[in-house]
Amino acid sequence: MLKNIAGRQIELQKLKRALESDKAEFIAVYGRRRIGKTFLIREFFGERIGFELIGIYNASLQEQLDNFANSMCEALKIDIPVKSPASWQEAFSMLKNFLESKKGKAKKVVFLDELPWLNSSRSGFLKQLEHFWNSYASKKKDLILIVSGSAASWMIQHVVDSKGGLHNRLTQQIRLLPFTLTEIEDYLRMRKIKNLDHYQILQLYMAIGGVPYYWSFVQKGLSAAQIIDDLVFSDYAEFRNEYDQLFASLFDNNDLHEKVVEVLAGKRKGLNRKEILSVMKLKSGGTASNIIRELEESGFIESYIPFGKNSNDARFILSDEFTLFHLYWIAPIGKRKTGNAYWIKMQTGSKFKAWSGHSFEGICLKHIEKIKYHLRIDKIQSNEAPWEYKAGKNSKETGVQIDMLIDRKDMVINLCEMKFYQSEFTIDKSYAEELRRKIDVFKTRTNTRKSIFLTIVTTFGLKSNSHSSSLNAIGVSMDALF
Repeated sequence: MLKNIAGRQIELQKLKRALESDKAEFIAVYGRRRIGKTFLIREFFGERIGFELIGIYNASLQEQLDNFANSMCEALKIDIPVKSPASWQEAFSMLKNFLESKKGKAKKVVFLDELPWLNSSRSGFLKQLEHFWNSYASKKKDLILIVSGSAASWMIQHVVDSKGGLHNRLTQQIRLLPFTLTEIEDYLRMRKIKNLDHYQILQLYMAIGGVPYYWSFVQKGLSAAQIIDDLVFSDYAEFRNEYDQLFASLFDNNDLHEKVVEVLAGKRKGLNRKEILSVMKLKSGGTASNIIRELEESGFIESYIPFGKNSNDARFILSDEFTLFHLYWIAPIGKRKTGNAYWIKMQTGSKFKAWSGHSFEGICLKHIEKIKYHLRIDKIQSNEAPWEYKAGKNSKETGVQIDMLIDRKDMVINLCEMKFYQSEFTIDKSYAEELRRKIDVFKTRTNTRKSIFLTIVTTFGLKSNSHSSSLNAIGVSMDALF
């Protein structure tokens, strides 16, 4: 049953528990467009899904009700058309009668997909869904009700954080996020694509992230650079317009969401909430909080608490690779034709260095648990975050940025630097001096008494020389991220 599902082990465990439970289950599955919500539910439950209804985008109430009638025909396995219900109240009554007619003790699964689209204006859908669950479905020990939707703002507001009839009614929440590098490797192996090594996979991940649908376009026999050219820059590029559709499909007032990620794309160490509001010229309140929450829940941004600070000082960084790639490379050229092998030509110069460093750093932050496992510190309690010191206007000092600190409970801090490099990385004299200065400034400004372990995370590892030895530098290669 699960042979076609790569990764998703935590999510599969939740679904398995629901299937084996002795009570009614109400599961909300949400996540960004193309992330695999519908695929996961269909592949796991298969023929156990007794009734499935998929909302129609921007459709009228009558169109949605006609769609319900068609779905009921499929569930009943009949060719004779079912009369369309006059309202959602009548539709849920029909669904209740259908479920009552199903015999046997096996769990019955009802799957309502693209729930926000079903809730057309003044349709009364949400109230009737609430009533269906509270008055009937919640009492049926053999029933699993699954609702799903890509419109993150709607799902969070009306289902996950509902203040109305669905408040605290969910028994499971599944927030579907992009694949990790390990899951991508599993997915490619499942598709029998074996020619891409870790470096090729990493390059692709830096451009398109971990959205499974994007990786479904990867073909055998092509390099990462060729695939990126085909998907993004060719005349028939699949992803040239993906960014515009992405935010519009997920969020109400998506212009504000786009502006937030555009602002964060230029701030490698991120911004705190107050800084975001200032740049956006937004007032503090519910609107701003919702935008930040929705972007974070959908996996576009992540928050971290800087070393020595508290939750009120949390900073937000852009964590979605495809969004960063779009803003660096696709948006500036617009609809202009790029010619053959454009991406291969772009892999030199300061712009590529800035983007690749930014993207690789974000990927390392996402895969911090893998890095900790490689360093054999995964069992030690720790906090992880970038660190930055800004010198005053009249100071003779210069500022310092540290890619990531792993602040451990065993009186050690791993000071981590991330370097995307096309070969084994070498610490030269100039960089060794810079690293020593970073360590000195960090110790001075934080007054830490912990030992500092310099850690260099890079693609092909760290070359041993006199500078790496004198700094006692620990090298971590990209293989650790897998």
